[in-house]
Amino acid sequence: MGSMIESTGRRGTDAGLEHEHSRKGFFTDTSICIGCKACEVACKEWNRNPADGDLELLGSSFDNTGELGANTWRHVAFVEQESERIEEARESGRRLVSLGMPTVGPRSGGPRPGAPSVPGGRPGEDLSDEDTAPPDTPEFRWLMSSDVCKHCTNAGCLDVCPTGALYRTEFGSVVVQQDICNGCGTCVGGCPFGVIERRDDGTISPRSSSEETEQDVPELGTAHKCTLCHDRLVDGETPACAQTCPTTSIKFGDHEDMVESAEERVQQLHTQGMTEARLYGANANDGVGGIGSVFLLLDEPEVYGLPPDPQVPTKALPQMYRTAGVAALGMITATALAFLGGRR
Repeated sequence: MGSMIESTGRRGTDAGLEHEHSRKGFFTDTSICIGCKACEVACKEWNRNPADGDLELLGSSFDNTGELGANTWRHVAFVEQESERIEEARESGRRLVSLGMPTVGPRSGGPRPGAPSVPGGRPGEDLSDEDTAPPDTPEFRWLMSSDVCKHCTNAGCLDVCPTGALYRTEFGSVVVQQDICNGCGTCVGGCPFGVIERRDDGTISPRSSSEETEQDVPELGTAHKCTLCHDRLVDGETPACAQTCPTTSIKFGDHEDMVESAEERVQQLHTQGMTEARLYGANANDGVGGIGSVFLLLDEPEVYGLPPDPQVPTKALPQMYRTAGVAALGMITATALAFLGGRR
């Protein structure tokens, strides 16, 4: 649970994220997600992603996609909880608070200029009298969460790509260049969240334009994942999922602002007695250096299918290189000594 202990300090940009634009990202507030799947539909429509399966419910929940993949870049999870599990979640949240995650109380210096009274509102809008608590009962609740690519600060998929098909954009997101990807699948194993996959389904979901053909669809066998709607960002538009979310559960903006809003929202829920509220991905000291898609969760990350302590696979490479260098130097020294001893 170490990665769940979120710091409130500001994050650095020393992971190759320096560029002309500020880093962009999501804040997904699961406490107000209603499971409508509008984000899934908008994502598929805008990106022309194939359908997953026959749209039948899986049987395990009110879900028909199951998980993120090459064709599903936004996925809404449905988790049913009864009173016993709700109390367990609140108790685990209390333990996190006792460890210092996050600081509950007013921020030093007050709210930033133009900030909404309640995170997710419009700047200057007074939402203090609005009821923002989820419509749950003490006996039962649904946990719903729209999952997406994390666009990690230290991205494992980008680190291991042998062709340079993955790159960091000017907005801090990680994108696959389909014309360079050779479908090797190395990035699939390099992602600690299981987000990126190779596409193996030839079905397409074209937009309404009759001029578009199958040639516009990325090749099969190559890797696919969320692009943060890069084509929309360059035009100054909001990603399709955030644009269509009816409850503002998916918020989009500068990464710093998203983290700050997330921290404020946790404080608000805690004052309402919902001690189970916690942040995921806002800790710059975790195994991936923090993520660009920050989440507010109402239970432990495993409940949502998220790793509690994600680690980028290449994290140990510097130490491995140093160890290999020392070993090589030792072998060279031993060989030299043996050669000189033999001459004597």
